[in-house]
Amino acid sequence: MCGRYVSPDDASIEREFNLVRQEWSFPPSFNVAPTQSVPVIRTVDAHPRGSRIRWGLIPFFAKGEPPKYSTINARIETVETAASYRGPWKRGQRCLQVATGFYEWHLNPEGRKAPFYITLVDQAAFAFAGLWDRSAKADGTTVDSCVHITMPANDLMRQIHNTGNNPHRMPAILRREDRDIWLNGTPDDARGVLAQYESGLMVAQEVSTRVNSPKNNDPTLVQAV
Repeated sequence: MCGRYVSPDDASIEREFNLVRQEWSFPPSFNVAPTQSVPVIRTVDAHPRGSRIRWGLIPFFAKGEPPKYSTINARIETVETAASYRGPWKRGQRCLQVATGFYEWHLNPEGRKAPFYITLVDQAAFAFAGLWDRSAKADGTTVDSCVHITMPANDLMRQIHNTGNNPHRMPAILRREDRDIWLNGTPDDARGVLAQYESGLMVAQEVSTRVNSPKNNDPTLVQAV
C-alpha cells in the first residue's frame, strides 16, 4: 500500500517534468491523503500536460460515484484484469502521479506502529506509475480520477512496511528515463517498465506520528525523529 505521500508545488513539477507553464497554482502538500485533488501528468495532443484530479479512481461505469471499495492502489498482479482498472489499462489512460516522498508504517516487536518517510537518492521529484479514468454523473458533469500501481516490496520496503491489510508492498516508482514510455509506449512496453525501485536508491527515516492525521500538513512532518 501507499496511502500517504508528499507532493511538490506547481513550479517544481513544471521544472522536473519539462512542462510548458500550466494554468494551475498550488503549494506543496506534506500529507496527501485519498480523495484529495492531486497533481498528475497525462499526454494531451501528443504533449505532456499537468492537471489536478481526484486520488481514488472512479471507474467510467460508476456514473461519477466513488465505489465502496478502495481504489487508491491498483495491484500489479491484477491491474490488467480487475473491473475498475482493465478499462483504463486497455485504453492507454496512463499518468504520472507526482511525489517527492511517501509514508509507510512499521510495526516493531513491542507493538508500536511508527511512520517512515521514504525518498529517492536520484530523483528529488518522481512519479508513481498511475492510471486515470473519467466518469460522467447523471447531470452530465464528469469526474477525472487516478490510481497508482503497487507491487511486492523490495528489500528495504519489506523491512519497513510490515503492517496493515497489504504488508510488504510498495508503489511502482518510475525511473526518470521510463516516464515517457509509461505515458506513451505500447501496453507491453509500459508493462515492462514496472519494476521494483532499487533499495540502494531509497532512503527511509522515522518521522512523527503527527502524519497519522490528514489534518496535519506542514514541513515538520518529514523531519526525522
